[in-house]
Amino acid sequence: MSASAAARSATAPAEVQSPTGDTSVTPDRPWIVIVWNDPINLMSYVTWVLQKLFGYPRPKAEKLMMDVHTKGKAVVSSGDRGTCETDVARLHAHGLWATLQQDT
Repeated sequence: MSASAAARSATAPAEVQSPTGDTSVTPDRPWIVIVWNDPINLMSYVTWVLQKLFGYPRPKAEKLMMDVHTKGKAVVSSGDRGTCETDVARLHAHGLWATLQQDT
């Protein structure tokens, strides 16, 4: 390619404008998945589900299960909304009561 052809095909730098006005940007808050206590599922089953779905080691799954049992709920995962919706659906498919909400 000749020097003049290279000069003609060069890309001009893009102009970037800074935002103006009182627009404030707030960072995305992550979503959380909460498993709620229920009178149906055995504690051993809840522990097994948490291990199976989230890959938690047994001690962590047992701690979360005990939070569900004693405190009535436990946060078992967090992330973007789509991931949390999938986690809730998977927990429902295993018979656990779960919801999602934006973290505070």
